[in-house]
Amino acid sequence: MSSIGITSTGRASLIAATLLLASSAWAAAPGITGTGTAGTFNLVAQAASITQPDGQAVYSWGYGCTLGSVPTFAPAAIASSAAAPTQCGTMQIPGPTLIVTEGQTVTVNLTNGLPTAAGNTSILFPGFNVTATGGTPGLLTQEAPAGSSVTYTFTAGSPGTRAYYSGTQADLQVEMGLYGAIIVLPSSGTSVTNPTCPTRNTAAGVDPADTTGTHLLPGGEQDFRLSSTGAAYHVAQSCYDREYLFQFSEMDPNIHNQALAQVSAKAGCLAGAPGCSLDVPTEPYHPAYFMINGRSMPDDMDPNYAAQYPHQPYNGNPHMHPGDRTLLRIIGQGRWQHPFHEHGNHVRLLARDGNLIVSPSDPNLLAGPLLFTTTTTPGQAMDGIFYYTGKGLNWDMYGHNPASHDAAAKLACTPDANGYNTSAANLINYYEWCQDHNKPVQVAPFGDVASGGPTTLPDPNIFTNGPWYGGSMYLGPDATTRAVGASGTTPPSGTIANSPSAEAGFAFMWHSHNEREITTNNIFPGGMLMMMLVDSREFPIDESM
Repeated sequence: MSSIGITSTGRASLIAATLLLASSAWAAAPGITGTGTAGTFNLVAQAASITQPDGQAVYSWGYGCTLGSVPTFAPAAIASSAAAPTQCGTMQIPGPTLIVTEGQTVTVNLTNGLPTAAGNTSILFPGFNVTATGGTPGLLTQEAPAGSSVTYTFTAGSPGTRAYYSGTQADLQVEMGLYGAIIVLPSSGTSVTNPTCPTRNTAAGVDPADTTGTHLLPGGEQDFRLSSTGAAYHVAQSCYDREYLFQFSEMDPNIHNQALAQVSAKAGCLAGAPGCSLDVPTEPYHPAYFMINGRSMPDDMDPNYAAQYPHQPYNGNPHMHPGDRTLLRIIGQGRWQHPFHEHGNHVRLLARDGNLIVSPSDPNLLAGPLLFTTTTTPGQAMDGIFYYTGKGLNWDMYGHNPASHDAAAKLACTPDANGYNTSAANLINYYEWCQDHNKPVQVAPFGDVASGGPTTLPDPNIFTNGPWYGGSMYLGPDATTRAVGASGTTPPSGTIANSPSAEAGFAFMWHSHNEREITTNNIFPGGMLMMMLVDSREFPIDESM
């Protein structure tokens, strides 16, 4: 198990800066399931500018919904929220996530709304047997000339996460932003094998991770999963509690600036006429921006569909509770490999490009490796499971103290057969590793947590600060308050950024292991960096905000 991302003064400062810039924001795997008819998508390739944290607006191309389209947004828990848009009639990077179901007929109608000088455009759907009609023949598929359309039809095969991207002059068009993701959900039909996954009862106050439906959560939690079966594939090991889609890409602003200059110089030219085409060199390649879902840190931690990013609607800010099985859908969309490291635990790989990694002797037993970094190869997708329990820390991360005045500090830990607390009576510390229960970590605590441990913590406002991570080594808002004294006090005994009811989880830094890729235009911190927030169960995770 890796560190929690606070291993030096520099890294602590990074986390402090990151969290102070961020507000309450959630992630998931938002997308669309079709326009009018499920599985039918009306897309247009367009030009617009996207923003970067250094203040630059970078001319780009991307896929969006045809103007006037009113697609069905997913997941339902986000689509029904006030933050969800009613249409996606503008280009976006990445393109709209296309959410379909295994066995479904998928139709994608693509209109070329790019500048005339950009020439033809198209979409490739690797892993699917595609029939293309209309347009004009291209090197890899039928292409749509400027102002024209082409239609791609295929049957969604096996479940999983895959990429889609331009098949026309891909060195330029993919770089400019013409890429996206397609998620195939497993069918729940009677002709297929469906695993039995934990029930996600969305009624108010029911713990969504519980298999019996008897655990209660203050405030309740909604189900943000896309899969109706509760699994990513037709095997029990792919059951999950929450999911996130991360598309990694990089961008060379010099290429984008040259494309804009040539498009401007050739404005009004006739398609196919001599000189009415771009000649933008894509080598040498010197990317300066490194993005997760089209945004760089700290922008990637703002909400999905945030108004300040009209062409970058998807964020990258995962949350989970201890014990949650978190499905990571990861795609490499650029030209470079990106060695991305998820702090807190390894990722158990389930599949690549929708192909399950199974045991040679048992097709129902997954055999994917545990990955310290999920290295994204350009064009390749992978699915994996991440979880965090705190097992083996050798101290009580909930800050329990049998002598505390706080009832939440005196909860019992009743181990199940695997050693975890799954008792209905002790929800707040659900999935606590019971061998560490009541073990103190502090020698001289400010509050009423148990003392006698090996460590004296520094002042939390020096250690780190922010609206998410409170500086305490204890999980949850109540535990944080107990650890540092009464709420509302000033340093050195208070965490002024955290009220007793606010989120105060563990902040695990997830980032590229290529140091340059955690910068924005060579300024640190930035780029491919986000936070995994492990929240106590008394804090309901609402991903619709």
